[in-house]
Amino acid sequence: MADLFHRVSIRKYQEKKVEPEKLNYILRASMAAPSACNQQPWEFYIVEDPEILEELSETTPYAKLTAKAPVAIVTAYRKECTVPEYAQIDLSICMENMWLATDEVGLGGVWMGIAPLEDRMEKVEKIIGIPESQRAFGIFALGYPAEERTQQDRYDETRIHRVSRG
Repeated sequence: MADLFHRVSIRKYQEKKVEPEKLNYILRASMAAPSACNQQPWEFYIVEDPEILEELSETTPYAKLTAKAPVAIVTAYRKECTVPEYAQIDLSICMENMWLATDEVGLGGVWMGIAPLEDRMEKVEKIIGIPESQRAFGIFALGYPAEERTQQDRYDETRIHRVSRG
């Protein structure tokens, strides 16, 4: 079972291939996410080619680590869906599931935001060959962790506000 308080951003990976069964589990978990009107706008592009991973590492200043990752999952959303204005929210939920499932199977990963920045979205779409009917959303690099990190305790009671009329 996934531990919400264990998930951290892992940016360094062992030189070890990720098993197809683990990738499949992560993708199944991603697609189990809720979406507006159950539109499920997501598409997934699995990248294991070192040359393409290198190109993706240049799409944002925060993606450099992608060049050394054994695999990256590029997420995209279909433009034509029931409520397109919610597609990016749907993908955010989907990618959180992706992250939790990655941790659950003993891997580590990190989500690099691409959307809503138009220049980054276009770069990723060109590198991956994403069709015009879709938009790039994010890059999720993953692999066997080559670093150990502990999640910070971010609980802050001052941010909790009780609302009532009585």
